[in-house]
Amino acid sequence: MIADLTKLDGSLQSGPPQRWRKKASSGLEPGGLSPRLSNRTPGLTPNLPDSAKSVKTPGTGKASSKTEAALGVPPNKGRWKTPSKTPNKGGQQDRFIPNRATSDMDMAGFAIACGEDEENISPSKVEYRKQLGEAMNIPENTRILSYQKNQPKPAEGHANNLQVIYSKKPYEGPGQGSSRVIPSVPERILDAPELLDDYYLNLLDWSSNNHLSVALGSSVFIWNASSGIIVQLMTMDEPGQYISAVKWIEEGSIIGVGTSQGHVELWDVAVQKRIRSMTGHVARVGSLSWNSHILSSGSRSGVIHHSDVRVADHCVGVLNSHTQDVCGLCWSPDGKFLASGGNDNILNIWNNHLGNDVAPLLSLTHHQAAVKALSWCPWQPNILASGGGTADRHIRIWNVNTGSNLSSVDAKSQVCAILWSKEYKELISGHGFSQNQLSIWKYPDLTKVTDLEGHKARVLNLAMSPDNTMVASAAADETIRIWNCFASDKTKKSISSKPGIQKTEHVLLKASHIR
Repeated sequence: MIADLTKLDGSLQSGPPQRWRKKASSGLEPGGLSPRLSNRTPGLTPNLPDSAKSVKTPGTGKASSKTEAALGVPPNKGRWKTPSKTPNKGGQQDRFIPNRATSDMDMAGFAIACGEDEENISPSKVEYRKQLGEAMNIPENTRILSYQKNQPKPAEGHANNLQVIYSKKPYEGPGQGSSRVIPSVPERILDAPELLDDYYLNLLDWSSNNHLSVALGSSVFIWNASSGIIVQLMTMDEPGQYISAVKWIEEGSIIGVGTSQGHVELWDVAVQKRIRSMTGHVARVGSLSWNSHILSSGSRSGVIHHSDVRVADHCVGVLNSHTQDVCGLCWSPDGKFLASGGNDNILNIWNNHLGNDVAPLLSLTHHQAAVKALSWCPWQPNILASGGGTADRHIRIWNVNTGSNLSSVDAKSQVCAILWSKEYKELISGHGFSQNQLSIWKYPDLTKVTDLEGHKARVLNLAMSPDNTMVASAAADETIRIWNCFASDKTKKSISSKPGIQKTEHVLLKASHIR
């Protein structure tokens, strides 16, 4: 064995010089230590010139460049250099950093688990994950991330099956020191089977007693948002008949119900009893609006009736300006003006004078499609917001005292409903094809704040909760979604304490025991 090592050493010596031998010949120790390191190691001190031993940089205790020159070290070689930092041009970051504060880790974990190869798992597990994803409102083939910046808007008409869901970045609310976050998912989802997909009907309303009413086919259902109890209020007697409009009185438990037979019925929800039925229309009643004890109703024939619900001879006024379906009807908060929109693309403004020969104060023809979405500003009673149908797609703000169009914006889709937020000085609108979204706009310049997406078909109606923090949207996908889009810090605690509005879940409005 020793002989073999001797031969091996001899063969190495006969060939080219080894690397460690080269280092040894250049003044380095066989251990591979540089003179600078060896100078600090006991027993490995090399023979240095006197001039190199004594020259140090004052105040640092380190060898100067003269010492390195004496040792044969090239300038700057072996020194550690701090890499220069490239300045951030324009303050822009070169990557997206997820925001953990607004990310939903549970949903993200579920989405990652669902990304496994489904060929290697059982079909029952695949089906379970699919049902769980639907219950959690997680679209298929979707990644869930939250970034500091908002999602860049894609080109119009672009559809991406692997889109990324962004949450909105918090921003300061008006007059508040705390930041505001608008949730991008609904607080709750209610199943609403047999909800009619008809643009000209008004099938949803929220009362001052926190009761949400919805018309499903031939029946009216009441959901108590505080307790979560659902009751069936009424149903039509004859097959083929349906409910075409619902509207709560401003204060109390009385609700007006319009039918496809042209009748207007009054129901007391507290005792679940019909009070009276008022006739007079020759076509279905698609819109209702209260002004104290006066209930105004608009029909498909274009006629508007004023009914005094206190007297037997209820009809106290008839308005005959529209030529087609009256799909929008709304009294101003102070009761001085009535706005009516029709399928004849006309927006009429009426005073509160009752009678049969009343002409509109204003007839506005700016919209190029049916005018259904109408809503009065709660803090400026002379300001009206209106929205047009598919051929128009515009939201317009009016001053009815002067008849001027203060501002307008192209919403890019059919406008089905509009509501105001008094606290944030904003509007929220419901839309149709192609995004089927709810949009929040800043008043008065109508700049878009955000979009709330989730509905699979057009949004037909919107309703505001009595505390003005929640918005209910009824859509043609037969769902009602509750959005917590106007919550403030002082009301968040009281809202979360309500058992009826706590988390996202599906509730079947038309339950089997109700049938």
